[in-house]
Amino acid sequence: MSANSASPILIWFRKDLRLGDNHALAAACADGVPVIPFYIREPADSGNGPLGSAQRWWLHHSLSALRTSLQNIGSDLLFRSGEPLEVIKDIARETGGTSVFWNRRYDPSGMATDAPLKKALLEQGFSVSSFAGQLLHEPTRFFNKTGGPYRVFTPFWRALEASGEPQAPIDPPVSIAAPQRWPGSERLEQWDLLPTKPDWASTFSEIWSPGEDGASNRLQTFVEDTLDGYKTARDLPAEAGTSLLSPHLAFGEISPARIWHATRVLTDTPVDDVVTFRKELAWREFSYNLLFHNPDLDRRNLDRRFDAFSWLDNDDHFRRWTKGLTGYPIVDAGMRQLWRHGYMHNRVRMIAASFLIKDLLIDWRRGERWFRDTLVDADPASNAASWQWVAGSGADASPFFRVFNPALQGEKFDPEGHYVKQFVPELADLDARYVHRPFAAPQAALSEARIELGVTYPAPIIEHGFARDRALAAFQDIRSAT
Repeated sequence: MSANSASPILIWFRKDLRLGDNHALAAACADGVPVIPFYIREPADSGNGPLGSAQRWWLHHSLSALRTSLQNIGSDLLFRSGEPLEVIKDIARETGGTSVFWNRRYDPSGMATDAPLKKALLEQGFSVSSFAGQLLHEPTRFFNKTGGPYRVFTPFWRALEASGEPQAPIDPPVSIAAPQRWPGSERLEQWDLLPTKPDWASTFSEIWSPGEDGASNRLQTFVEDTLDGYKTARDLPAEAGTSLLSPHLAFGEISPARIWHATRVLTDTPVDDVVTFRKELAWREFSYNLLFHNPDLDRRNLDRRFDAFSWLDNDDHFRRWTKGLTGYPIVDAGMRQLWRHGYMHNRVRMIAASFLIKDLLIDWRRGERWFRDTLVDADPASNAASWQWVAGSGADASPFFRVFNPALQGEKFDPEGHYVKQFVPELADLDARYVHRPFAAPQAALSEARIELGVTYPAPIIEHGFARDRALAAFQDIRSAT
């Protein structure tokens, strides 16, 4: 019996839109039987699609790139919509396939789908094989000395570091056996993932190239040009000092093992830079461990004291925060970068989040939902864990009483104002001495830069000193109640 007449293996792509270091794909290709790759647009209420509008744009381009890569090695990618069980049964009926392969998901929605799905498929006579590879380590691997999950990052990092190097990444297949006849596929364009009227994502492509090739190029550029000096440069939003790999990781266009491995062979890069970068990968692992053991991480405070916190939730303040119209330039620049590129520099994310939570006393969950919808690198674990970290309600959190002063933060990390001036062009001609405090600039400096506060650029929506005192008083209230 020829290979292409044997019973094919069905491989379901999900958050692993790549050929390299894809353990499910490698296993499916191992015996040379036909392989049927497919992607399912699951029902909207499943929680298994893109996390928000920005990720819909990325998903379209990532799926298109994956299909091209598969076609280049003799295969294809089917697009289907519906409940996974019914879709898989349909493809099986059309192809004669009885084996289904996939890489495991670790978010609550994915696990809630996969566990009963696997059981149902097995009961109906299918063979189901699932594989690791989306994380450096399975989230069931590390526990603290008392046998519980880690709630503090540093001991988690030490445990991860002591566990040895992750498994080396595996190469992509050079060819994939195709079936004698391909079953039908929906057209990706029919899914309407791209915004059109208006095309608010038109500027995303200024910095992003979704797909596995884009991820590989980004990694190479980072390792060769950026990793040296990373420890310092990663905090400077005007510098090209970060990896920009996060959206590629979010869609599985590159594996964390491949990224980790790329830092092993470096001899000239300072160790501190490599370790600092690896800790960023470890924070993602830590976040997934938190999410795995706390599936309501995006909705419920890990520190239950914060359930009694008196949020104000001023809708106008929230709207002005989302639009980048707070009157604090570093915050506004970050929020406008988010509109322009579906991304915000990590240091500025912390500043913007702190401003929303502590200056405006708006519930961190509203900010987390906004970032889910607007970030191309939105991640169910890192998003929730990081917002709770800033709020002081999470694991190993920054203390609530540590309130960022947005003007001081801007002056420290964007001293010349280059980042602010890139994304807040109203301030482009303002002297760097005042760019983070236009509200304190002399009238002559404002006039020279053609700035009229409250007209061409907003006055601050709240005075930071007042806001800080108010936040600390609200925090003291919940401390006194416990």
